[in-house]
Amino acid sequence: MRRDLANPRLLRVLNERRLLDQLHEHGPASRADLAKSTGLSKPTVSAALAGLEEDGLVHLVGEVSGRPGPVSSLYDVNAASTHVAGIDIGRDWIRVAVADLRGAFAGRTDGRNTARTSAELAGLVGELARAAAREAEVEWGAITCAVVGSPGVYDPVRGGLDFAPNLPGPPDLADHLRAALGVDLVIENDINLAAVGEHAHGAGRGKATFALVSIGTGVGMGIVINGELYVGARGAAGEISYVPAPEEPPDPTPPDANPHARSTDSLARGTGSSARDTDSFVHGATEAVTSAPGVVRAARAAGLELETAREVFAAAADGNETARSVVEAEGRRIGGLLVAVAAVLDPEVIVLSGGVGRNLDLLGASVERRIAELGPLRPRVVASMLGDSGVLLGAVAHAKSRAWDLIFDARKH
Repeated sequence: MRRDLANPRLLRVLNERRLLDQLHEHGPASRADLAKSTGLSKPTVSAALAGLEEDGLVHLVGEVSGRPGPVSSLYDVNAASTHVAGIDIGRDWIRVAVADLRGAFAGRTDGRNTARTSAELAGLVGELARAAAREAEVEWGAITCAVVGSPGVYDPVRGGLDFAPNLPGPPDLADHLRAALGVDLVIENDINLAAVGEHAHGAGRGKATFALVSIGTGVGMGIVINGELYVGARGAAGEISYVPAPEEPPDPTPPDANPHARSTDSLARGTGSSARDTDSFVHGATEAVTSAPGVVRAARAAGLELETAREVFAAAADGNETARSVVEAEGRRIGGLLVAVAAVLDPEVIVLSGGVGRNLDLLGASVERRIAELGPLRPRVVASMLGDSGVLLGAVAHAKSRAWDLIFDARKH
C-alpha cells in the first residue's frame, strides 16, 4: 500500500474532495445519492459531509420526500464560503470581478487604464479590486486567491513579464501587483485566460481541442488540448504575433527622421536599426500588420483619415469601398494565419476574438476565400461569444480552480 494512502487525514481529505467535486458538477444530492455516484460507503459519506458542513464548505439546502424510507436531506456546496478575484489588465481598460466558488460574480468594477508606469498600474488594479470586493460585501483580505490576466508571458523565475510592449513601464509589474493586492496571486497570459473562459462559457464549451485567436491591440492565441490549457515549455505557446508575415508593416519612421538612428530598445536588444525593424521585433511581424494599429496604418496608407480600427470597420459596414478593401486585405491576412494554426493544431474550432477578430460578419468572406486558396485545410471559424468579458471569465474560472486546491491543501495539514 502507498504510504500516503495509509494516512487517515489524507484519505479523509481525498474523500471530501471527491464529494465536493460531485456536488460542484452536478448540484444538490442526498447522502445516498452521493454514495452511489462516488462509490464511497454511506458511513464514509456521512463522516465527510459532517466535516465539510462543520467548516462551512457544504450546507443543507432542502429535503427529498416521496421515496420509500425516511426523508433525505439534500446537501450542496456552500459557494459563498469562499471568494476569489479575476482581473483583466488591458491597454485601455482594467476589469475586476469577485466571485464565489461556483464562479458567480458577486461584484464587478471596470476602470480606464490611465497608468503611465507599472507602479501606477498596480495601484489602479488594487483600487478597483477593493471596490469590487466592497460591492460583493467581502473583505479584500478574505479573498482566497486572485488571478490576473495580462498581455505577455510571466517568467516565474525572474518574476517579470516578457512580450508585453502594450503595457506601461519596465517589466516589473508582477512585484508591484503582489504588493498592491497582498493575496495569493497567479499571473497568466490574458489570451490564455480568454481561451479558458471560452472553454467554460463560450464557443469552446464541450470542445476537447480548440484554439482562440485574438486580434485587437495585439495578436495572440490560447490553446486547449484534451480539455486543458496548453502553454508550452516556457509559457510562450500561442505567441503567434511572432509568426513571420507575408508582408512588412508600413515604415512608421517620419520622412525627415534619421533612418539609421537606433532606439533605446533596439540598442538594448541588439536588433536592427530601422523603426520598422524595432516595431516588428517588439510587436512581432504578424502583429505589426494584422492588429488594430496595423489596420489603421493600412487605412491611412489608402487615404482614409481614420483614427481607430473600429472606425475602419464602421466605414466598411456603411459601404465605403476603400474601407472595404482594407477589411478585405485584413481578412486575407487572418485567413493565412488561421491556416497555419490549423496545420499545427487541427482544432475542432478556431474562435476569433478581440476588437478586430470579432468582426466576422465583415471579415468572414475574405477569411474563407484565403483559406480556400491555401490548400485542403478547412478549419471551422466562429466569433467569440463572450465579447469583452472573455479574459475576466477565464481569470475567475482559473481562480476558482486554484481556490479548491488551496482549500484542500490546507485541510491536509
